[in-house]
Amino acid sequence: MYNKAIDPAPTRVSQYGVDPKYVLKRGAELKNIVGVPLADLVSGLPPVIFPKAGNDVSTIRKETEAALAKVDMSKITPGSTVNILASHHGFTFYGGQPYAEMLRTIKDMVEQRTECKEVRLRAGLGMRFRETEEYIKAHGLDEYFNGKALGIAPIDAGIPIETELGTLFGLKKAYDADFIIHAHNSDVREVHFHRQVDRAVKPFGMSYARCETRSTYHMNLGPRAANFVARSIFESEFVQSKFAFACFLTMSPAGATGVDADADLYALNDRVTVAGMRDYGKIMTLFGAIDECIVILDFPCPVPYVFACGVIYANMTCANLDVFDLDYPLPPYTWYTETMYDDRGKPLIPEVPPVNPAIKTVVHNYAWIGYPSVFFAEKSPTIVVGKQQAELFDRDPMNLNYMKHALLADNLDGAMDYAYHTTGTDKVILFDGAPGGLNVSAPLAEHLYKVAPGVMERVEQKLLPKWLAQRNVDPSMLDQVA
Repeated sequence: MYNKAIDPAPTRVSQYGVDPKYVLKRGAELKNIVGVPLADLVSGLPPVIFPKAGNDVSTIRKETEAALAKVDMSKITPGSTVNILASHHGFTFYGGQPYAEMLRTIKDMVEQRTECKEVRLRAGLGMRFRETEEYIKAHGLDEYFNGKALGIAPIDAGIPIETELGTLFGLKKAYDADFIIHAHNSDVREVHFHRQVDRAVKPFGMSYARCETRSTYHMNLGPRAANFVARSIFESEFVQSKFAFACFLTMSPAGATGVDADADLYALNDRVTVAGMRDYGKIMTLFGAIDECIVILDFPCPVPYVFACGVIYANMTCANLDVFDLDYPLPPYTWYTETMYDDRGKPLIPEVPPVNPAIKTVVHNYAWIGYPSVFFAEKSPTIVVGKQQAELFDRDPMNLNYMKHALLADNLDGAMDYAYHTTGTDKVILFDGAPGGLNVSAPLAEHLYKVAPGVMERVEQKLLPKWLAQRNVDPSMLDQVA
């Protein structure tokens, strides 16, 4: 007898998604869906501080205060100007409340300890140029920062930054203060891009960079070389002259585990690297052990960014390979983007691996526009629920051809009936942001319970030591990271 389905992440009013009134049924409401507590499947996860009963964010404030108490802020004076640099991804965790509270606490602590009167918020983003404005207003950060909270987009005015790689471009508004505070989160997110190398440094080449520079991850260099771009920006004389410290909301597949702050970003990065491979490596390897499934997208984010157990769907599409393993001759982002495919949708070279063949069909119940997602509909049979959602994608310049590769269903039940009939599988996984667990069909739950012990042993005994060695990380750090 399995547990009832876990409540999914709530829908969100946004210009990038359909009005929640059109999401008539969530995947978790399907009669055959059960909830599997993450602790039943994944061993050794650290305790979470959010979400918990009541979802009281005061715990986030206490953890942030404790972390910042260890940080030297003496370079910030009463007359200084300070930009807290944030990223849109942090607001996708549990409605954004924990991340927003961390940002508020950073502001309060800096003002209290330094008597600085000019602490601003600059929240970077990707291709949805108004997204952080929505988050800022939703969490009252515009008022909390006295009108000095801004969303910054990669098309905003740039500022040249001289680096060892040459002149690169950051966002002018990110650096228009005497000092910057790097306020981020530790989830692995697009691990197929950064490979858990310099994860904590990545926003300097993404969220805080102009489009010409940030595109090195997506279009030009791939993960191996693009990691050097972020590092070179951070290590530039210009950025180092402004960098005060970093403060991260630390995450696991089960939720927020704490707050970590350090004036030494590389020391913090080492801790992020170890915890990410230890915790997310287990759930991602477990996803790779799924032999066949129907995927339901049901979360307020663009197609590749919808969540299950802290892992985005984009990582499910490449779960057929080990993206933490640096031995692969090709950067594993290659099957995730059309960059490595020709105009007929064929791989440019034979070595490009396929999209995870375990994904038999995708039922797109609720996911946003604002990210090029045609590739996903091309590579996996896709059914979109509701004409309003189909029309939204038809109007999105980045997804004009999405529906040309997808079927349209009037409702979720009809979409699932078709998916069951055409795939022949009754294994279903929901990417719906269910906190603390995973919503799946009973047959998939049975499969996961069966394979999980072997996956945990394999990660702990074989894979994790290999991943650490590849990054020259001392295994003793496992005992030092909460």
